[in-house]
Amino acid sequence: MKRIAAAFFAGMVFGIGLAISGMTDPNVVLGFLDVAGAWDPALAFVMLGAVGTTTLLFRLVLRRGRPVFDPDFHFSMSRALDRRLVVGAGAFGVGWGLSGYCPGPVLVGAAAGMWTALVFVPAMIAGAWLQRRMTRIAPVTPGRRQTE
Repeated sequence: MKRIAAAFFAGMVFGIGLAISGMTDPNVVLGFLDVAGAWDPALAFVMLGAVGTTTLLFRLVLRRGRPVFDPDFHFSMSRALDRRLVVGAGAFGVGWGLSGYCPGPVLVGAAAGMWTALVFVPAMIAGAWLQRRMTRIAPVTPGRRQTE
């Protein structure tokens, strides 16, 4: 129960931060990507804040030896830059660039009742379902674990 409460609290803080920073508005993201037009640097400042916070606190958190509500830290040990990673990152980037949404902000936007987010979320869920389905069908390559 503590893990669920901690995850809920962390999600709420993240969602509030997204809303305050304006990152739930896809026009802010699209403005950042429009480097040849009316460029909006707001997303760059949000990214700098996130990277700065992570840089300062990540090692401090790891010194604990284990998370507060879990027996172990969960990291991907894979260092492979393979076709699946590149294609998946490319598809994510194209989708983000076309819509201005990525998973966190679109969920906050949907919770706020933004109609574009409400349209996007079912498509995102369908894409996640399709990925899981394709991962189950695809053979496991050496050095890579099959997902559940």
